[in-house]
Amino acid sequence: MSEDLPGAPPSSDSGGPIVLQSSNKNPASEKLERVRKWSITTYKCTRQALSEKLGRGSRTVDLELEPRLELLRDDRRRYDHVTKLTQTLANQITQLSVTQKALGDVFSELSVKTPTLHVEFGLNAEAQRFLCKSGETLAAAVNSFTSDMNTLINKTIEDTMSNAKQYEAVRMEYDAYRVDLEELNLGPRGPGTLPKLEQAQRSFSLHRDKYQRSRDDLNVKLKLLQENKVKVLHNQLWLLHNTVASHCLNCHRFLQNNMLQAQTLSGAPSWLEES
Repeated sequence: MSEDLPGAPPSSDSGGPIVLQSSNKNPASEKLERVRKWSITTYKCTRQALSEKLGRGSRTVDLELEPRLELLRDDRRRYDHVTKLTQTLANQITQLSVTQKALGDVFSELSVKTPTLHVEFGLNAEAQRFLCKSGETLAAAVNSFTSDMNTLINKTIEDTMSNAKQYEAVRMEYDAYRVDLEELNLGPRGPGTLPKLEQAQRSFSLHRDKYQRSRDDLNVKLKLLQENKVKVLHNQLWLLHNTVASHCLNCHRFLQNNMLQAQTLSGAPSWLEES
């Protein structure tokens, strides 16, 4: 029987496979390495951001993408303003409807208690009740428009804006490593320069690929957003316009008929009118 030598892999008498235990990596050293890389990237990005803010650093500008992002930011501000105004309008219409209902109830009560003005109070009560119901329908339509605009702004557009923030962070990293490589290329050469250049080139290539992927993803996102935005706004603007037009026409038609009815029921003139 042969004895295993110290430090040698265990033997297998049956001739089967031998399992070699691989040495596990130290979790503490792995964590330390991640922290080191994160610190380096954070330092480079902070330096790049400060240089750009002070106007001394160069930054990569996508002449096709960045104007579209600026237009999107402007559109979002304007859509948000429209949404706030329509919400205010809906609240005011609702408050007006409440007042019209209260006024209609008072007119109706006076119509019963004032026989000599029964017709006049009754017609006004009917008019206010109709305007109240029509106003409630209009307020519901405006609230629906506001809800869909909020969804467009705070979900659809916000999702794309989140992608734009991620793109900007990736762009900052790319520029930070690009500037680092450029500085090494322009600096003095020494015995340790070549390894640093090779490492800087690898880091630059890695972040360049990451930047290009992020840019392409954002371009696709912006295209899909534009199509969705046009579709949503097209439908909602027509619905809002048609509801407002219907409200105005219905109120005008009702008030015209009410006036004709008032003239029919007005009765004979009083003795003051005859004199």
